[in-house]
Formats: sequence, structure tokens, C-alpha cells
Amino acid sequence: MSFSKKMKEELSKINNLSNKEAVKLEFIGYLISNNINVTKSKIKYSTENEFNINRFGKLLNNLNFNYKIEIQGKNYIISFDKVECEYLSYIDKKIQIQEENFKKFVKNDIEKKAFVRGAFLGGGSLNNPNKKYHLEVLLSNVKNAQCLIEVLNSFNIQAKILERKNATSIYIKDSEEISKFLALIGANKAVLDFEEIRVVRNTRNNVNRLVNCETANLNKTVNAAVEQIQNITYLKSIKKFEELPENLRKIAILRIENPEVSLTELGQMLDEPIGKSGVNHRLKKIGEIAEEYRKLKSK
Repeated sequence: MSFSKKMKEELSKINNLSNKEAVKLEFIGYLISNNINVTKSKIKYSTENEFNINRFGKLLNNLNFNYKIEIQGKNYIISFDKVECEYLSYIDKKIQIQEENFKKFVKNDIEKKAFVRGAFLGGGSLNNPNKKYHLEVLLSNVKNAQCLIEVLNSFNIQAKILERKNATSIYIKDSEEISKFLALIGANKAVLDFEEIRVVRNTRNNVNRLVNCETANLNKTVNAAVEQIQNITYLKSIKKFEELPENLRKIAILRIENPEVSLTELGQMLDEPIGKSGVNHRLKKIGEIAEEYRKLKSK
């Protein structure tokens, strides 16, 4: 079972149906999804998820609606008579919230949370967080998306709107915001599972970054050592090595004998140890001398 489906199973079993106002708001959340279709006399909600349909049926029972459930292919379809209320309107076979009236109707955070939960159950999905962080709720139009965004903002949850050809969605890609969203709608077990995955992913990413950084540093050290050895070898090949000052010859010999060690380690091998910057300065000087001889030879 997918992460999203497990979460919807958990949400479908939330026992809050004694709160009639919360039930109404969760019901409205379903109604603004893009999975709703309105005919002259009926409202139909379709989904492939049995937990969505079971929860919606519980809400309808609680609100004393008569309804019918059918199965068409992979889809469950639940139909019931159209509802008329001051905070909803019917536009192009979809349902749109009348925002001003809706704000008056919603009285507290419990009702807001129920509304968001209904919207997610009605048209939401969450990708497998092991692969990527992406939560999305498919809604029937921009007005409904803006209303949902405003409710989420009241809980300091940031989401964005994406307009599609035949629908609008709100989406969240930030893992922390997704975690806050799941907690808001009451998916407590899903929050724990999501956070466990998030910790593992963050740890793995940090390890990878560290390994990549160390690999990059190692490559840089190796490349620098190769260049240094090439300069020293070149000076020997043109019989100019012995003309180098003693301090340069000593560090050059150590570099030839120890191609894999760092500059700091190289400096500690000298009879009179010097620091990393001192070693770097001497090897750089050898490189400059070698480059001067190369230029003379090319003329």
C-alpha cells in the first residue's frame, strides 16, 4: 500500500463525527475537489480510493443525506441530491466556495482543520517521501485553491497554486511544510512515518555531501601533487634541479618520495618543520621556476 493510501486509511478512521460543524466543513472540503461533478439535480464524487469513499459515506450519513454508491471500472462513485447553501455556488458542473460567507461560517481552528482534511481526502495525494517530497490537492478552480491557501496560511503552512488545463491544484514541496500539513489534518501516524523517512534522507544526504566534499578535496590534492611532481621531474630532466636553493630541493625530494601526503604532512617531514602555507609557497616557487624554463625552451 502506498504512503498516500495508508495516510488516507488513517484519516478515514478519525473519530470526530460527533462534532456536527466539523463534519460539515470536512464535507465542504470534499465538495471543492476536482473529483466532484454536478448535474441538474445530483452531485457525484468519484475516486479510486476506497478509504475516500468510505469516509465520504460516513459524512453523508452523519448529515442525513440519502446517497448511492456505484462501481464503474476502478472508480467508486457516490451520488446524492444537490445541496443549497449560502457559502457554495455551482459553476460549470463544479462547486465553488463563496469566500466571504465561508469566512463567516467557519468559527474555529477545529472546523478549519476539518475543511483542509476534507479537501485532501477529496482530491489530495502525497508522493512516496523516500523518493521525493510532493503533496498536492486537486481542486475545481482557482477560487477554491485561494480559499484553501488562506486557511493553510492561518496555520503558518505555505503552499503554492498551480493552474492546470482543466483544474487547479495547491502543492507543497518543502518537507517541513508537508509534515506540518499532515499534523494539521490529524494524520498522526503518517507524521511519525514521514519524519522517520525525513531523518534517514537528511542523514544520507549529509553523508553524501561529506563524502563528495572529501572526494573533491582528495582529487584537488592529488591533482596538485601530480602537477608538483611534473614540475620537479621537468627541472631534473633539463639538469636544473641542482641549481634550486637547498630549501626548495628538500621539499621537492620529499614530494617525489611522498606523492600521496598532504602539504601539512609534507611540512612535518622536514628537519625543521614548517606549516602548510610554507610548503605551498616553496612548491609554488618550484612551479614558477619550471614554467620560466618551459617558456625559454619554447622560444
